Amino acid sequence: MPGLYYFDPLYIILVFPAIILTMYAQSKVNSTFNKYLKVRSIRGYTGAETAKALLQYAGIYDVKIEMIPGQLTDHYDPRSKTLRLSSAVYNGQSIASLGVAAHEVGHAIQHHRGYVFLVLRNSIVPIVNIGSRMAMPLIMLGLLFSYTLIEVGILLFAGVVLFQIITLPVELNASGRAIKILEAQGFLADNEIGSAKKVLNAAALTYVASAAVAVANLLHLLLRFGGRDD
Repeated sequence: MPGLYYFDPLYIILVFPAIILTMYAQSKVNSTFNKYLKVRSIRGYTGAETAKALLQYAGIYDVKIEMIPGQLTDHYDPRSKTLRLSSAVYNGQSIASLGVAAHEVGHAIQHHRGYVFLVLRNSIVPIVNIGSRMAMPLIMLGLLFSYTLIEVGILLFAGVVLFQIITLPVELNASGRAIKILEAQGFLADNEIGSAKKVLNAAALTYVASAAVAVANLLHLLLRFGGRDD
């Protein structure tokens, strides 16, 4: 029996363009981040200083700020209320450092204020974790044993796609909050705001690409296996 994707023209038509977009998005975010990581902000705040001040400005005092290894590993953990910044962002005084730090603060503000899409995304995480592990194995088993397993696998994968789609407004909203508070609180000069937007827009493109890949894969599965009743 042929594999699920290999030598599948439908897969090439639907999914391959989204994969190319993902590769471009990853290249774009790396090049843009590295470019503005070398541009020191005029006012000289570090990412950690910026994050702390912006959290206080938002009335949030119970979020910890930690440094973690790696590049572009920055994230906000709502379970422990911890904002984790990579060393280049934590200690950095660049436009990229401040933009990324403020973006993660944006997630902390979303959590603090109960932003609806973040609440929805967090609520489906257990289902998504199961779906990401089990969807494809069930589909492969369904090719051998029962179409019902394929249907269950596709349903689980649809949950993963939903998560990716919900992630888009979460990330875009966090970036929007970041730019507004950086500008309002004067951490970046007026002529630096545009550069910070470029960093965050490049990062947002990676989430758009991930969602595109997920949707394309789901459409491929539905077209390939839809309508079968055996």
